[in-house]
Amino acid sequence: MFYQLYEMNHAALQPARLYADAVRLLYTNPLNPFSHTPWGRSMAATAELFERTTRRYGKPTFGLDKTVVDWKSVEVTEKTVWSRPFCNLVRFERTVPAGRKPDPKLLIVAPMSGHYATLLRGTVEAMLPYADVHITDWVDARMVPLADGSFDLDDYIDYIIDMLHALGPDTHVMAVCQPSVPVLAAVALMETKGDPFVPSTMTLMGGPIDTRRNPTAVNLLAEEKGIDWFRDNVVMRAPWPVPGFGREVYPGFLQLSGFMSMNLDRHIIAHKDFFVHLVKHDGDNAEKHRDFYDEYLAVMDLTAEFYLQTVDTVFVRHALPKGEMTHRGTRIDPSDIRNVALFTVEGENDDISGLGQTKAAHDLCPNIPTERHAHYMQPAVGHYGVFNGSRFRSEIVPRIVDFITSYGRQERVAVKPKLVRTAKR
Repeated sequence: MFYQLYEMNHAALQPARLYADAVRLLYTNPLNPFSHTPWGRSMAATAELFERTTRRYGKPTFGLDKTVVDWKSVEVTEKTVWSRPFCNLVRFERTVPAGRKPDPKLLIVAPMSGHYATLLRGTVEAMLPYADVHITDWVDARMVPLADGSFDLDDYIDYIIDMLHALGPDTHVMAVCQPSVPVLAAVALMETKGDPFVPSTMTLMGGPIDTRRNPTAVNLLAEEKGIDWFRDNVVMRAPWPVPGFGREVYPGFLQLSGFMSMNLDRHIIAHKDFFVHLVKHDGDNAEKHRDFYDEYLAVMDLTAEFYLQTVDTVFVRHALPKGEMTHRGTRIDPSDIRNVALFTVEGENDDISGLGQTKAAHDLCPNIPTERHAHYMQPAVGHYGVFNGSRFRSEIVPRIVDFITSYGRQERVAVKPKLVRTAKR
């Protein structure tokens, strides 16, 4: 009943939110003389802060309508090119000149861990000048009717394989955080079966391949509690009247609470600073706060079966690095990967996936030729900085671009890229 209680509280606050929004409009109206006083701005700031901290944030948009290709601005159009009940594959189609040499096809697998795929807006934007970008747009589980069936980790792996088939040969795959494990598993299964649509390169970024290495607070919590605790305490049924009413889910608001509690003091300070910026009429900094939290506070539910299977497989049993992970009864063997170049990226200060956890993928793939292994550790960034921000754009993106262009099957370069460090295995 906890989810229902959460929904009731949210509904009960609706009149107060409407009143707060009316107060904000009143004290920001330039025709109101009090809006030009510190007292008036304080009233408006208090009202906006209350409304923002009690609202439900909807799914954001990517909002990427332009990029630069060959030093020219071109238009970008979002198109859904593949669809299943729990995921849509979105292509960012660029209006490049006809006859131009095609850029590499890149499949970005966004994390299904509470936030929407738009969290990777910066990742997509940075890669658009260099690749034909596609991204997995996962669907909020509470919006999927029970009639559409279940969705677990095995289904996740099937979705990745199906998408690689839909994109065709010589596709490059990039997994950000949580998908690193299912992407590695999917590629291993494809290699085991001799699948001709196996990707040319696989880039794993800040992913929990082996959480026994340098475990973080998130990893230790999972090991300490065990899967039964999660099943008993965080799985709930989606409330009426959402389309997925009755579906067992891991609610997004619980995941968000966990994220925020890890750096609660930072979030409190950020909201205090937001209030001060509003009172001082510092519009630029206030808008930056709105942009960040509009994205950060927008969360989605996960199916219970996917969440529990992921926690058990990745964080409790460490099944992949132990060689015990299976997919529909078939053991996953990363050592079967021979034709896919592997690039791993980590952040020095990552507090979600500790140093060495992603790099462990190289040890699991000993049959990839040595020159096709590469690893890079980005100094002075945390988990978010591995796939977003200025250092990502200036330091990590050039390495990814060099890697995927060097190991595409159509025009393969014999030497490894200069910008990428070879991993020590």
